[in-house]
Amino acid sequence: MSLLSQSGSLYSGVFSYCLPSFKSYYFSGSLKLGPLGQPKNIKTTPLLKNPHRPSLYYVNLTGVSIGRVNVPIAPELLAFDPNTGAGTIIDSGTVITRFIQPIYTAIRDEFRKQVTGPFSSLGAFDTCFAATNEAVAPAITFHFTGLDLKLPMENSLIHSSSGSLACLAMAAAPNNVNSVLNVIANLQQQNLRILFDTVNSRLGIARELCN
Repeated sequence: MSLLSQSGSLYSGVFSYCLPSFKSYYFSGSLKLGPLGQPKNIKTTPLLKNPHRPSLYYVNLTGVSIGRVNVPIAPELLAFDPNTGAGTIIDSGTVITRFIQPIYTAIRDEFRKQVTGPFSSLGAFDTCFAATNEAVAPAITFHFTGLDLKLPMENSLIHSSSGSLACLAMAAAPNNVNSVLNVIANLQQQNLRILFDTVNSRLGIARELCN
């Protein structure tokens, strides 16, 4: 049973978590239950309900920017549809952020335009480049209804074990039941306080050092 289904009666409908950096030595974040001790000034976006998949935390992603460029994405590709399960969710249990294929392709192609290649693949990642070029990599911003989330660079890139390559830490959605779903995963949630207010149907995001 998810915290979403339990939070109404046990925690006044409110809980939040903060995930530490993957580089953290202790690798321990925090979980706060109930309204006490939650951030006071936090930007929020509506939390959407899907009766067919009630354990998922849907939000309305309206666009993505790479640097100063708004990635051209057709609105219908981002639309929330409870009948098909399409839309965007925030998920702490998934490592790699994934977008449906046409959205991922558009994001990847714009990112490549702004980064010096050549590019190679590494595991699930198809946009890896020399880590020496990381300093000029563009910022990635997720646009939600009422909330813009500009990702720190460590939330956008992941490095090879040798440290010589930096890779765009995102991929295309798998070809299964989740192929219609965009997932904002835990790598992109490092050092962010993610607040769920189920009574008021909203999700908040605020910067916080979680280590």
